[in-house]
Amino acid sequence: MSHLMRMEIGEQPEVLRRIADEEWRAVQIAAQQIRDRDLNFVFAAARGTSDNAAAYLKYLFEIANGIPCGLAAPSVVTFYRARLNLHGALVVGISQSGRSPDLVEYLTHAKANGAFTLAITNDAESELAHAAHYTLMLRAGVERSVAATKTYTGTLGVIYLLSEALNNNPRAPQQLHQAAAFVEQVLHCEPYIKEVVDRYRHMRECVALARGLNQATAQETALKLIETCYVMCKAYSVADFMHGPFALIEPGFPCLLFAPDGATFSTALEGASKLRTGGAETIIFASDKEILNLARTPIPMPAGIPEPLSPIVYAVAGQLFAYHLALTRDLNPDQPRGLQKVTKTR
Repeated sequence: MSHLMRMEIGEQPEVLRRIADEEWRAVQIAAQQIRDRDLNFVFAAARGTSDNAAAYLKYLFEIANGIPCGLAAPSVVTFYRARLNLHGALVVGISQSGRSPDLVEYLTHAKANGAFTLAITNDAESELAHAAHYTLMLRAGVERSVAATKTYTGTLGVIYLLSEALNNNPRAPQQLHQAAAFVEQVLHCEPYIKEVVDRYRHMRECVALARGLNQATAQETALKLIETCYVMCKAYSVADFMHGPFALIEPGFPCLLFAPDGATFSTALEGASKLRTGGAETIIFASDKEILNLARTPIPMPAGIPEPLSPIVYAVAGQLFAYHLALTRDLNPDQPRGLQKVTKTR
């Protein structure tokens, strides 16, 4: 059976290349408008999968652009009716459908209260796009799977281009093409991932760990496991997990750890060692052999991925893990219980 989720996982390299080729000019215009307004901070408003993309935006803009970022709480406006002073702010609304009422209302409020507003969406005619000053498109085509895959990595791709455009990097589209090639390498590893997930067919709970830029990857993989496999998975920063939550660790407790090369690798390596000592069932996504040797289930990743692009690539490995685990558990990942493609919250 060909599932929509798997078909759309396979479309991701094409989507990333399309964004690089067709959206770069629009991204450059958005970056120039941001520079012209001398904006000092960013708020990202999002829900669900898009909220995880917003976490990537927060880390990337602070690290690469030096712009403080925060995650918006739409209920402050939609329920508490607060009036926010957003002069000097960039407010980014992220939604693949662009139809979430609370995000539309938040962007409308932000626009009326001094912010420059930007929508990142897959629908140019959506309410969110109309509410914003400017819109960047995901160019993912129709996404029919309830579990978002190509619109998630597409959102990361747009965010990456925007960050690089703000830094006047003309090579950003080529770098996104490079990320697409790394994603293709991950897709070639699918038979191995399909084989190893069988060990976890009866898993009921686990944690997903990462740090820094890939905190978004841990959060997104946790969401995929929850919505397609009904596994209770909570995402933690490796640093946070080593405090109180480490008490969860007992022999056989499953821990997914995303450990790409980069600034946070040493923390991941230290965490992997402690998890092994505690008897955890570690599933480690990495390219480094030293940390993979600490895993009960190593999932080798391509070497040489630039750290800012690694969340795009590692997210696809997490998607494949969740997809094949769902199949192993005789679940249909295209029909998660109680979910539909567009969730409208206020």
